[in-house]
Amino acid sequence: MNTHSITDYPHPAAVPLREKLRKAADGFNFLSPLGDLLLRCWVAYAFWVSGLTKLQTWDSTLYLFENEYSVPLLPPEIAAYLGTSVELGMPVLLAAGLMGRVAALVLFLFNIVAVISYPDLGAAGIEQHKVWGVMLLVCLLHGPGKLSLDHWVGQRFPNADR
Repeated sequence: MNTHSITDYPHPAAVPLREKLRKAADGFNFLSPLGDLLLRCWVAYAFWVSGLTKLQTWDSTLYLFENEYSVPLLPPEIAAYLGTSVELGMPVLLAAGLMGRVAALVLFLFNIVAVISYPDLGAAGIEQHKVWGVMLLVCLLHGPGKLSLDHWVGQRFPNADR
């Protein structure tokens, strides 16, 4: 008696299709580091530009932190300096993928504070912050990827504490 079922023998057309799908998946896997880099740079750019704007119009920045933003637990001037520093420093680390998860975490938390601190953000602003939050969460959970200084350091110093 034959114990084989019809599903044990794939249709001849299914084999080439399966091979094509595997090759396509391999191609996407090959491009994954580029996607990681693009995601990191995209979200880093948004925060970097905001930090540059704060720096270029410092009097306006101080005014906003004193009168518009309600940063919890910090005096307005310290919040302005700290916020600007975060927006200028962390995007550089995130884009380079140096301490990538730390930078993503700091910017993720900073993003939450920004939404809480500015009540007049509006629906479009809230949506933009949600997008940035998801992008940062992906960077945090997935790591900076192969096109990063973190990966380079890990390859050269495999026993280094990361």
